[in-house]
Amino acid sequence: MPEWLVYTLASVLVCLLVIATTVMRHRRVAADEDTSETPDVLEYMVMMVGVVYAIVLGLAIAGVWEARGAAEDTVQREAQALYEIDQRLDVYPAAFRAQVKEHIDAYARHAVTAEWPAMKEDVPVGSTGAELLGRIRSDIAHHTPADELQAQAYQPLLDQVAAADDARHQRLDSAGTTLPGAVWFGLVAGAVVTLGLLYTLQIRRSARELLLATTFSSLVVFLLFLVWSFDAPFGHSGTDSAQPLSDLITPTV
Repeated sequence: MPEWLVYTLASVLVCLLVIATTVMRHRRVAADEDTSETPDVLEYMVMMVGVVYAIVLGLAIAGVWEARGAAEDTVQREAQALYEIDQRLDVYPAAFRAQVKEHIDAYARHAVTAEWPAMKEDVPVGSTGAELLGRIRSDIAHHTPADELQAQAYQPLLDQVAAADDARHQRLDSAGTTLPGAVWFGLVAGAVVTLGLLYTLQIRRSARELLLATTFSSLVVFLLFLVWSFDAPFGHSGTDSAQPLSDLITPTV
């Protein structure tokens, strides 16, 4: 399900719940009940809970944002290392260049088409990617430099393979959700408590107050959706985060 659809459905459901709760509450209010006064202790509780929840929510957003940025940098480093290997092969014979480039293309294609869906589902990716990267390392390591230029490019090429391997391991380690279940429980429970306290403030069924309450509820839903969206460093759907590796794949004619 697309992320925008998830957010839209969640917002609509919460807004409908807000309106229905407010209407049902006022239908049950006694005729002589004074809705113009709010206990001071309740206002204090709303203020304190709101501030604490805002801090926790802000820390959660900052944490998942940082994890998403680190994941994007890891993919960029992996793709850059493979690109450097491709570019530094110009001092080698054409047949050897074609062989290594074919293996780079196979590795990038496997990473995008097989490993990304596995990372999205948080399941093991298997050993195929490591084997394909090992073929690139083996190609370079077992090719004897024929002249000074090839000898100078030999070690930097192996260093780039090591850099790609290191970035790949970091990418796989970063797959899955960032926040533990206990944090998610706190975020959802905090949202329920915050909104619940808001509606105990004896909101009257005026258009202005109902609009403000609905807007505030939508904002809370949006912030929770933002945390959920960034909680998966490589995204919940699609392979947009794999674009640097996708650029290495040779288009099929």
